[in-house]
Amino acid sequence: MGVQSEIDDSYLTVATSAESVYKERSSKFFAYAYPVECESQIRDILDLLHKQYYDATHHCYAWRLGPHGEQFRANDDGEPSGTAGKPILGQLLSYGVTNCLIVVVRYFGGTKLGVSGLISAYREAARIVLESAQIVEQTVNRRFTVRFPYIAMNNVMRILKEMQPAVLEQSFGNSCVMRLSIRERYADAVADKLRKTESVELEEE
Repeated sequence: MGVQSEIDDSYLTVATSAESVYKERSSKFFAYAYPVECESQIRDILDLLHKQYYDATHHCYAWRLGPHGEQFRANDDGEPSGTAGKPILGQLLSYGVTNCLIVVVRYFGGTKLGVSGLISAYREAARIVLESAQIVEQTVNRRFTVRFPYIAMNNVMRILKEMQPAVLEQSFGNSCVMRLSIRERYADAVADKLRKTESVELEEE
């Protein structure tokens, strides 16, 4: 299937969660990277880490959401302003990663690091965990539900064979239903073909 346009419909994220430990002048920094899809998922992860590391000095984090990192946030959690969340976010930007949360949990070791020392430590902790993560390319997809009578099966399957969308679910009987996931750059073309097919109903999710 040829490219229909130059739509930027892919992005980088981490495949699975990753973790690492960084030490700086007796302070320990436990860094975690997670693939995430929404803010409620981020809140759940932060709650779990707060329970797991209830005695930690700080839980600093940064995240980006959306194919182009349209949504983002950085949190210093009590560290001097700009010394923790911002350098963590900087690494997400540096690696071009989105739909990702990085949390760095700090245990203070008794020696103050100073502003520049903190910035360096949080940046390095975030860099190391991203280095240890598997970074993958994902595509931006749109989802459709297709409904059609059994007699229209051949026409629908011909289009699907040609355009090759991912089939998420399917149910065949006198009345057939399929859920499709279609890459953004091809979605309009596939939808247009299906809508022009007799007896086919198409609904975007």
